[in-house]
Amino acid sequence: MTIGNAVRHRLIELCNEHNITINKLSTISGITQSTLNNIISGRNNSTTISTIKKICDGLEITIIDFFNSPLFSDLEQEIK
Repeated sequence: MTIGNAVRHRLIELCNEHNITINKLSTISGITQSTLNNIISGRNNSTTISTIKKICDGLEITIIDFFNSPLFSDLEQEIK
C-alpha cells in the first residue's frame, strides 16, 4: 500500500471511529472540504504533515495516534 492510500484509509477509519462525516472533519480541523475530498478520492496522494496535524487537532488525537495503525506497517517503497 502507498502512503497516500494508507492516509486515505486511516481518515475514513477515524471518521467512522468518531462517528463523523468527512464534512464534519473539515469543519473541526479547519481544512477545506475540497482538500479533504481530494485526499479521500485519491486525487491528492501527498498530504502534508501540517494537514495531518490539523486533522489530529480536530479529532483531539496525537500524531502518534494517527499513525498507530496496521495500515502504516507495510508501506511500499517510495523510491524506485
